[in-house]
Amino acid sequence: MSTLPVYPWRLAPDGYATRRQLRAQGLRPGGQDVAAQLERPRRRRGPLVAYLYRVDRAKPVRPMTPGRWAALAKANAARRTCPVCRRDAGYVIPASLGTCVPCAYPDPYGSEGIT
Repeated sequence: MSTLPVYPWRLAPDGYATRRQLRAQGLRPGGQDVAAQLERPRRRRGPLVAYLYRVDRAKPVRPMTPGRWAALAKANAARRTCPVCRRDAGYVIPASLGTCVPCAYPDPYGSEGIT
């Protein structure tokens, strides 16, 4: 097993990029192994590590197909649908509540309010 080259934070040579940097360029690692790593020292804990991939071996991002777009739309709609009242909340329902805000905090005075 060969050891990876380790570079200090922000001092990686040209030709290497993280996954996010590749994605910003419209690329993906494409099955290649990690080529190097960055380490950022921290106090009282181990260093932060970022893995680097070679840009010349990266492949273009696969385009979204109509089926993938449909699946993504369905998943996002499910995140907006309240499991209690089954209505589209118009926003992504927080996991901390588990339901839409009106179902999580019902109005104790009914729909008329205080009179």
